[in-house]
Amino acid sequence: MLDINPILLLVTFVVFVSLIAVLNSWLYNPLFSFMNKRDEDIKKDLAKTGSNDDEINALNEKANSIIMTAKLEASALREKVITDAKELAESKLEAKRAELASEYLEFEQSLAKAKDELTSDLMSQVPVFKEAVKAKFSQI
Repeated sequence: MLDINPILLLVTFVVFVSLIAVLNSWLYNPLFSFMNKRDEDIKKDLAKTGSNDDEINALNEKANSIIMTAKLEASALREKVITDAKELAESKLEAKRAELASEYLEFEQSLAKAKDELTSDLMSQVPVFKEAVKAKFSQI
């Protein structure tokens, strides 16, 4: 039947224990230290990422506030430019109205003067017309 050899059993046990010791020192300990280091690096990176998120959020808020300020300034500047343009257009319009009013007054004055001259010319010609009309009636 089966025969158990104690020396062979002891040698197998010693080889097994020595193999475990060698594998532990050469394979398992470096592997576990690498895995622990990797876990620590991942935790550090996550912590940095978390702090980066806070920085990114702060920078986004700052950028949004700058954009809002710029929009308000642009709106105020646009309103100022529009107001200035309206004032300039209104002043030009008033100047043109005043110029046209003065030209109209000059025209009315020249028209009145021409009317007076025409009236005086016609009045000076009235005796000539009366004579011409009398001559025409006398011919009839």
